[in-house]
Amino acid sequence: MAIGTSDSGWLFLDPALNPVACNTEAVQILAFPNVPERIKRLNVFLSDKVRSLVDQQSRESLNFVKEFKSGKRRYHCRGFRLENHGDGVRLSVAVLLERHSSGAGALSEMSKHFDLTERERETVELLLQGLTSKEIAARMDISPNTVKAFLRLVMVKMGVSTRSGIVGRIIRP
Repeated sequence: MAIGTSDSGWLFLDPALNPVACNTEAVQILAFPNVPERIKRLNVFLSDKVRSLVDQQSRESLNFVKEFKSGKRRYHCRGFRLENHGDGVRLSVAVLLERHSSGAGALSEMSKHFDLTERERETVELLLQGLTSKEIAARMDISPNTVKAFLRLVMVKMGVSTRSGIVGRIIRP
């Protein structure tokens, strides 16, 4: 099984939901709290783990979205049916494991409720990812002072006085 690196976990499965390829992140997410290197028969372990995430109805359609926990983190497990084009490789499903951003859905609602501009919303979205003002500035191609100004405007609109107040208001409205 080939293992590479990426920001998200991914697996390619055969028709019996056995892993054909995956990346390191997928193994770490699915194996937690175990150390992947200590798992004997990793393919069997991963296959069992994927089957436990996917119910019978989803197995039949091979297109699914499931939410699950790995430690204290929540993830979305998205399955996509793959088409085989006679190249000899029998892949059936691609599975993407993405970390769940608890505030993302709420952010959209809060943006409307507090009448946030697009740039304010973008700033808050990056704040929710745990980025510093400097990191947000680099991503948005603006100065850190502009980030601070956006965040101050958001604080005024939301009636909070700190960055964590913004996050708290979005996560627990």
